[in-house]
Amino acid sequence: MTVTATSVDESDQLRPPIAPASRVARLRRLVPAAVAALSGVLLYVSFPPRTLWWLALPAFALFGWVLRGRSWKAGLGLGYLFGLGFLLPLLVWTGVEVGAGPWLALVVIEAIFVALVGAGVAAVSKLPGWPVWAAAMWIAGEAARARVPFHGFPWGKIAFGQADGVFLPLAAVGGTPVLGFGVALCGFGLYEVVRLVVEGRRTRAVRRSAAALALLSVAVPVVGALAARALVSDKAEDGTTTVAVIQGNVPRAGLEFNAQRRAVLDYHARETERLAAEVKAGKIAQPDFVLWPENSSDIDPFANPDARAVIDQAVKAIGVPISVGGVVERDGKLYNEQILWDPVKGPTDTYDKRQIQPFGEYLPLRSLIGAINSNWTSMVRQDFSRGTKPGVFDMAGAKVGLVTCYEAAFDWAVRSEVTDGAQMISVPSNNATFDRSEMTYQQLAMSRVRAVEHSRTVTVPVTSGVSAIIMPDGRITQKTGMFVAASLVQKVPLRSSQTPATQLGILPEIALVLVAAGGLGWAIGAGVRGRRAGDV
Repeated sequence: MTVTATSVDESDQLRPPIAPASRVARLRRLVPAAVAALSGVLLYVSFPPRTLWWLALPAFALFGWVLRGRSWKAGLGLGYLFGLGFLLPLLVWTGVEVGAGPWLALVVIEAIFVALVGAGVAAVSKLPGWPVWAAAMWIAGEAARARVPFHGFPWGKIAFGQADGVFLPLAAVGGTPVLGFGVALCGFGLYEVVRLVVEGRRTRAVRRSAAALALLSVAVPVVGALAARALVSDKAEDGTTTVAVIQGNVPRAGLEFNAQRRAVLDYHARETERLAAEVKAGKIAQPDFVLWPENSSDIDPFANPDARAVIDQAVKAIGVPISVGGVVERDGKLYNEQILWDPVKGPTDTYDKRQIQPFGEYLPLRSLIGAINSNWTSMVRQDFSRGTKPGVFDMAGAKVGLVTCYEAAFDWAVRSEVTDGAQMISVPSNNATFDRSEMTYQQLAMSRVRAVEHSRTVTVPVTSGVSAIIMPDGRITQKTGMFVAASLVQKVPLRSSQTPATQLGILPEIALVLVAAGGLGWAIGAGVRGRRAGDV
């Protein structure tokens, strides 16, 4: 026993002593990284299907805490961690059927934009009124992410997590950029208020100007949102119309849903005919027109007489025009198309989807991608072509703007339909590929924001759900379940007035990007002057 004790003592003496202070210092260095990642997760939790929109405020407050006063290089790394914490769980649905590889690749690329925002926020965090510059920096990052690469990917804009929040009316003021700016400003301002309170208790001296700017950062977005409620209305300006939304369901979820394309078409025709029988029996009001989802007829009805006959029979049964979502080949090109089908005249108008989805509807860098993974080229055998014109259908006297699925994420795509005369908006979608993931709820929230942004009724016909009818004030009045056959019929208001957001278009976003650039220029200039003074 004595020998053992001696040997243990000798071995202990050989180990270098670890200073407790050094270990604590190491742990402290890890805290900002952990907080950056966790605050990103907190921002994700604020998004649908949860209604915890207010969590975006502490998420930005914590993000401001980890970035304030740091170098741009530290901001770059911390911003990337924040982006990973936010986007990894938010976009997990992109890998539901194709595996983790594409999901992780998308997140790794998209998080770079958040990293650059982090570097910018760190740089401007030493300026007076820094929450304003920081919030503008976030919107500049969103603006870039919505445009590059491959025509952009705006999914995860802060505005899209605020469909249930008090800030939502800001969408009518300046669209998603102003709504997102208000949320980020309030969050950064919240941290600045807390910081100044703590600093004031410690030093008993806080500059009044700094305190006033911090309080304004919190108060202005809230007061602005309350004042903007005057812009939100669900009153009819051009009368009303009774719309029917059809959800026919699909034979099975996943990428193979369209292997039985005829079944999908039959399901939507059958649900329409069932609705027609209920209308005839007096159980449901006669709709003025009917809206089918995207891909409700993946069989080209212009090239296949049997598909045309099925659609024609359903249209004649209900006796009113139907907007049919089809896949159409014309002049050797493939289009994701909405077809206006009249019970007497047949197809009379079309809208071709303009914002098509990379890696889903077309394959960028096809030869390179094919060399890396031939499965991708087999899944996207032929690229879809882009439409070139807005789609506003005249349906029983109502002007219905078409925004097909993925397009709802893009500001310009929705606005163009309203400026082209749409009195209401339809967002025909196909979410069957993504099973029961959060994707359908995230997209539904986008449509709610668009309703308020442009003060229009928005209908969301989806092949597998969730289909919904949304009032111009963002309220969902009816919705379906997922993977069920169902129909929604409702009288909705038609509106023609334009909100400030519709009238201003891209201008608020440009203004905020210029604010971010101005703040960054000021910060860089201040840094250069500081170094020169130090050299002297």
